[in-house]
Amino acid sequence: MIHPTAIIHPAAQLADGVEVGPYAVIGEHVRIGRGTTIGAHSVIDGWTEIGEENQIFHFASVGGIPQDLKYKGEATWLRIGRRNIIREFTTLQPGTVTGIGETVIGDGNLFMAYCHVAHDCVVGNRVIMANGSTLAGHVVVEDFALLGGLSAIHQFTRIGESAMLSGGAMVGQDVLPYTVAAGNRAALAGLNVIGLKRRGFSPALVADIKKAYKILIRSGLRLETALARIQDEVPASPELNHFVEFARKSERGLCR
Repeated sequence: MIHPTAIIHPAAQLADGVEVGPYAVIGEHVRIGRGTTIGAHSVIDGWTEIGEENQIFHFASVGGIPQDLKYKGEATWLRIGRRNIIREFTTLQPGTVTGIGETVIGDGNLFMAYCHVAHDCVVGNRVIMANGSTLAGHVVVEDFALLGGLSAIHQFTRIGESAMLSGGAMVGQDVLPYTVAAGNRAALAGLNVIGLKRRGFSPALVADIKKAYKILIRSGLRLETALARIQDEVPASPELNHFVEFARKSERGLCR
């Protein structure tokens, strides 16, 4: 299960069933859960905790020091959940003491080739980052989001649940849940209706989200006025509540 050319620090903790390919390097503070596979020439370093049944492909760099000049070697963490697919040349980096102290990645995500997740990011579950998509530091990506190839997300920005970014999108403001954003300095291009249907959202719920979207984005009302109108006119649901609270808590402003 462990190739003889792999270099594994004696203090690293590998559970039963971990596979390590040729010339892989695993550092001192690494913990790897059962059934995870580590591809050839990949490097797993730093204070990194990896859950069960992940697939890490060749030449991935997981847990290397953050690309932050303020980082001075502190013990900060990269925590990865279960059943993630991390493809070739992806870079995932730990947190910093000036941030939340950790980068957190949930379960069931797909990071295609050349993706980058910087320090202090939080990535939810079932997220897809297509080839070459990039998160700057302190970014939050909620569950079921889809980031198109070569998209780039500015630091401290949030990508909402089931949002979709087009290929090459340059995102500098928060992207509302359930929406589609596109373009250089991305703007909203409507709702991710197909994605919502695939998740099993009912036609009535999709219609409610459309109504809330129109009030918030197309009415020309100030933010708080629009949110109050949504709460008055659109039937309450957990999904609508999340839409409203996401908008209310935005610090960088919303893509419009």
